[in-house]
Amino acid sequence: MKTKDIVMIAMFTAFISVLAFIPPIPLPFMPVPIVLQNIGIILAGCLLGYKRGTTSVVIFLLLVATGLPLLSGGRGGLGVFFGPSAGYLFGYPVVAFLIGLFIDFKWKKLTFAYALTVNIIIGVILLNLIGGFFMGEFMNISISKRYILAATFLPGDIVKAILATMLLFSLKNIPEIKRLRNN
Repeated sequence: MKTKDIVMIAMFTAFISVLAFIPPIPLPFMPVPIVLQNIGIILAGCLLGYKRGTTSVVIFLLLVATGLPLLSGGRGGLGVFFGPSAGYLFGYPVVAFLIGLFIDFKWKKLTFAYALTVNIIIGVILLNLIGGFFMGEFMNISISKRYILAATFLPGDIVKAILATMLLFSLKNIPEIKRLRNN
């Protein structure tokens, strides 16, 4: 891995971390708040590709595990990996990997519709399936109830996927991003 790759990975890890400064929106009927950090996860896969994007997300999660308060609301430490939002956290590297993989397939002929579809199916639906399952286990509720609760996130997450796709197309022609994606 080249120094420029490491710098881009570190910058994206920092970007995801900075999104923690945007306060979470707590929901009174469930223990997982609405956060903006998943837009950073989607963008990591989109802009850095599956290898670098996943690496960035894994480094972010390792920093969280060490106790750094890098999750929205100033949360961090090993305990967050055993709480109601653990499924979302475990889903983050999967999402970055799969989005990066599917975007990589079409990078040279990437269309907005394709990227948006990938971001919604993987970054919204898959993440909420994984996160909702674990949240329901923590809450000890039925499968149907856990996915009804997880569906609460869908409208906002779709907006985040649209914003991430718009940012992808705004940033994909930056020389450093082009260089990363052509390697």
